Amino acid sequence: MTLPILPLAPAGQAPARGRDSRPGLAGLEPSDLTAWFVARDLPGWRARQVLDAVWRSAAASIDDVPTLPAALRRAIDDAFRFDTVRDTEIRLSDGGLTEKALHRLSDGALVESVLMHYPARGRQRERHTLCISSQAGCAVGCPFCATGELGFTRDLETAEILDQVRHAARRLAIDGRRLTNVVFMGMGEPLLNLDNVLAAVAALADPTRFGLGARHVTVSTSGVVPGIERLTALGPQFTLAVSLHAARDPLRDALVPLNRRWPVADVVRAAREHARVTGRRITYEVTMIGGINDTDDDAAALATLLAGDHAHVNLIPMNPVAHTPWQASPMPVIERFAARLRASGISTTIRRNRGQEIGAACGQLAAERAGEPTAPTVARRRERIVRESAAALRGERSREPLASGVGD
Repeated sequence: MTLPILPLAPAGQAPARGRDSRPGLAGLEPSDLTAWFVARDLPGWRARQVLDAVWRSAAASIDDVPTLPAALRRAIDDAFRFDTVRDTEIRLSDGGLTEKALHRLSDGALVESVLMHYPARGRQRERHTLCISSQAGCAVGCPFCATGELGFTRDLETAEILDQVRHAARRLAIDGRRLTNVVFMGMGEPLLNLDNVLAAVAALADPTRFGLGARHVTVSTSGVVPGIERLTALGPQFTLAVSLHAARDPLRDALVPLNRRWPVADVVRAAREHARVTGRRITYEVTMIGGINDTDDDAAALATLLAGDHAHVNLIPMNPVAHTPWQASPMPVIERFAARLRASGISTTIRRNRGQEIGAACGQLAAERAGEPTAPTVARRRERIVRESAAALRGERSREPLASGVGD
């Protein structure tokens, strides 16, 4: 079977339409779908047929499920969306090892997912990891991130999160392969859409639905402390990743604006408690920006902040973003940074970027579709970033207001 890969309409040419109010089937609890059938005097086992079609088949629409009577397919289509993604554009790079998908939703909102293939090597088995989005756009506004340039559009529904996974799973199934890991590190701040993210993780882990297992799921946060505390109380078994980027408050104010609401020490304290309660190691992500957060002082501050913690650090060279004046730290600088952390007893890896030529970093394709910002807009953004980062490097805390929706 060959899946259709539909190119998105050029920017500005997408037909304007309202958001489809029908629930997505992937976001429904099995009991709720069963209740829908029973309320219509239909056998409850029909719900299992539908769920099998959603989660265990290559069907792309309800019309691809011939085991259901035509009249029932029409009724289901009237009540639900089999797929919340309207169309998708796929770009390949790294010899096909990286697939960037740009999905358009019912209201025209754009979200991204990235499927990364890792061939078997030595004792390590083949892996297929999908990075997915939890929001359309993002309110956090990290200046090194293309999604931050877009601003915030809306939270994604549970089905809109899960249908990114289903799209990737169908592509893999063509070659008899299966997703091995899902990471919530795409567009948006997952802990600002926590209810829908938790429902999505439950569906991924449910053996009667996707059946991946919670330990193969990673949820990332920029440091929403109440969300981390809520996760700690719930005790989930997925991995929590914290986008840290700097261990000193003045610099992190500039790199992760919600640090003004929840300072870095509070974020790490909440993450430390999460690790203690769940027994799960915390992963800290640090985007390495040349001359900004890659100095010996930064490494020493991070080593002190995480001393004695059950933690792992990923160092990630920054992907170039049009509206920033910054570049990735040179690899020798990153390797020196990593060596200092390891010498302090902190488990550390350096992540190699993939898919740069197709805009695989978070938000880059969606930003491209939104159109190039005007030269004056880019100049103003760069001026602000230079001003804020210079103040941060002098140790001055930011007084800039937070964007709406962050830290409320």
